[in-house]
Amino acid sequence: MEKTVEIRWHGRGGQGAKTAALLLADVSFKAGKYVQGFPEYGPERMGAPITAYNRISDNKITVHSNIYDPDYVVVVDEGLLDSIDVTAGLSPEGAIVINSAKKPEELASKLRGYTGKIYTVDARKISVEALGKYFPNSPMLAAIVAVSGVMDRDQFLNEMEASYRHKFSKKPEVIEGNMNALRMTFEEVAV
Repeated sequence: MEKTVEIRWHGRGGQGAKTAALLLADVSFKAGKYVQGFPEYGPERMGAPITAYNRISDNKITVHSNIYDPDYVVVVDEGLLDSIDVTAGLSPEGAIVINSAKKPEELASKLRGYTGKIYTVDARKISVEALGKYFPNSPMLAAIVAVSGVMDRDQFLNEMEASYRHKFSKKPEVIEGNMNALRMTFEEVAV
């Protein structure tokens, strides 16, 4: 990776988009990258649309602003496609990753003429199967790593396991469930 990769996350308060962006920054930093991971704050509340961002680079990052022309976009809530232009500024050389059970071609008409790659991941199915509840952020985090290639899969999984072990040291079932969700997502995302 020679250039800075910029990622914009769209989700709703409580779905974990902000947490996923911060986790991606954390594991990328631990892998030796220069990173930024930050949410855009406003009057958000549970269920309200939120935006978060990542910059990941092999070189020092000197830009400190929101991301207006992302290389990749992650949509944690498919319902946002009807109300937000999630593809605004998105490079056609990049890609969009959408949490949906639908096929990419079924969602293309909602993407305002976007001509780049479209990936879908059924984060609900994966998280319910792996964790017993709907937590879309772990599957969407693995999906954007798979699609963008910002870091090696094995290195990502190792760093995430270390992060989960630290955060959930007294809940080994949570660690195992999240790791299963990450692995299942890598298997589902066909890049």
